Amino acid sequence: MTSFSTANVDEARRMIGSAFYNNSMDVIDGPRTFRAEFEIGQLGALTVGELSCGADVRMRFGELGAYHVNILLGGHMNFSQGGGAGTVATAERAGVFQPVGDTVVERWTGDCRLLAVKVDRETLDQRLDQLIGRPVRAPLTLAPELDTTRGPGRSWARLVATVMEDLREDPGSSQTQASLPALCMSPLVAAPLQEAILNGLLLAVEHPFRDELTAPARKLRPAPVKRAMDAVEERPEHPFTPAGLAAEARVGVRWLQEAFRRYVGMSPMAYVRDVRLARVRDELRAAEPGEISVSEVAHRWGFSHLGRFAEQYHARFGELPSQTLRS
Repeated sequence: MTSFSTANVDEARRMIGSAFYNNSMDVIDGPRTFRAEFEIGQLGALTVGELSCGADVRMRFGELGAYHVNILLGGHMNFSQGGGAGTVATAERAGVFQPVGDTVVERWTGDCRLLAVKVDRETLDQRLDQLIGRPVRAPLTLAPELDTTRGPGRSWARLVATVMEDLREDPGSSQTQASLPALCMSPLVAAPLQEAILNGLLLAVEHPFRDELTAPARKLRPAPVKRAMDAVEERPEHPFTPAGLAAEARVGVRWLQEAFRRYVGMSPMAYVRDVRLARVRDELRAAEPGEISVSEVAHRWGFSHLGRFAEQYHARFGELPSQTLRS
């Protein structure tokens, strides 16, 4: 846990940039004196902090590149993304930010203290894939508000507050050098706790897949479907055909197509494409600058038409493969 306090706007801006996102910050004229108070900790792919500025401020961020939630403990925050309509976050309604779209906080009031949760984009997207049992081809879009006064939203906000309290016990903080490690820093607790926060966010906030997550569990996939899926996972670069996959599954082509649509939510060949796209993304993200080209990786994973591949990749991940490689 890092504790930080300053009356210097540039120092506060740099701290938010280091822990969260690059930004510009301006103090809005008002009766309060600027005094930033930050406590920021890390839990795996999550960054959690309790933040306040003391005076009203305006901030601009560009694209965040991560999902983000601000749980307000008082005051209010006016923000917008991608030039869309503005949203007002309050102590009753948390503000939820997307990874894409220029982000503007028009007013963060001086009486506003908040719990900030930054969630790695790929980690949340992969968690959704795992929970619904298939790759989600479209970018995940979260609603801009989350009711924290009742139901799942209230429970999730309490969970985040509990994690924040436990992070304060981390001996990495200068105030607790003599204390034992925080429980949430133990490997036995950290991974399940991170998973609980990811699961809770996906269940609490509105998005196109929430009904699917809260629906009764689907029947187990039949063995032929699993055999076909295993074959694709083991050899996604193989030139699979519908007949070839049916042979792997030891069933007819029509039976496999219908079973995939019922139990996987897509056709067998669409599943092949999504697995290949995920492998391309993993390789591009792991590459050093200048080490490989997009076309080289695409061909290696079975994509021969680069224009169509780029369209499919953008539809799946919300960015072009060249952008993934540069990042």
